[in-house]
Amino acid sequence: MKIAGIQFACSNDKDKNIENALRTLDVAIEKGANIICFQELFNLYWFPRERNDHAFEMAEEITGPTVSAMREKAKAAEAVIVLPMFEKDGTRYFNSCVVLDEQGGVGGIYRKIHVPDIPLWEEKLYFAEGDKGFPVFETKYGRIGIQISWDNLYPEGTRILALKGADIVFAPTACAFKSQHIWQTIIAGNAIANGLFIMRVNRAGSEEMQDFYGMSFCVNPEGELIGGPTGITDSVLLADIDFEYLQHVKREWPLLKERKPSMYGELLKGA
Repeated sequence: MKIAGIQFACSNDKDKNIENALRTLDVAIEKGANIICFQELFNLYWFPRERNDHAFEMAEEITGPTVSAMREKAKAAEAVIVLPMFEKDGTRYFNSCVVLDEQGGVGGIYRKIHVPDIPLWEEKLYFAEGDKGFPVFETKYGRIGIQISWDNLYPEGTRILALKGADIVFAPTACAFKSQHIWQTIIAGNAIANGLFIMRVNRAGSEEMQDFYGMSFCVNPEGELIGGPTGITDSVLLADIDFEYLQHVKREWPLLKERKPSMYGELLKGA
């Protein structure tokens, strides 16, 4: 099975970003990708770089035009599509991923749990803490989990997804400057410790005050690169997923089987 990650430069024009996304999605579909994931907040410029109340006007409900346009593509191609977006739910706002199934239906939503508040990533102003937990989405092509950006830096989330049976974790991010080594190391470690595939899809392109470096990649359960890193420009990352190999690694490295939950109570006490 083939999976894909799509990175591209975003502008201040939301409609043009969606057009670019749809055009690049066609490339991934033509290459035979069954599950396709976009970068974090794929249809918007990186507005959390600063505090601006007008940014809330860009949020959409899952019944909005962005998801509607992508639903048609998913159904026509019988592809699963992961859409990281600025979600409006009543009076609340989230950094979310909508998962579209191969029939174009909404298979579920994941909402970013670990929301940073640092210079140029002023996310706590815009996004509430995710309230969906750590769902695993059953799709025609496999069981997938999602960890948006900083969620990947907290290994508990990836472990929960593995225990729930995820085969693949998609990690849409929005990272700028020089942090590739950190992200590749932590994601490879999460893949090894939990016996699954992880695809990191990072934003690309220069925006005001930030240079997103792309370099998306995919690692297997032994932490080895099986796709990427891509470059710093618009790209479609492709990776072949072998479920027989996944089971082989789990037999060779039965890490989840040998866990000792009764010994981990200290984790619940906090720092």
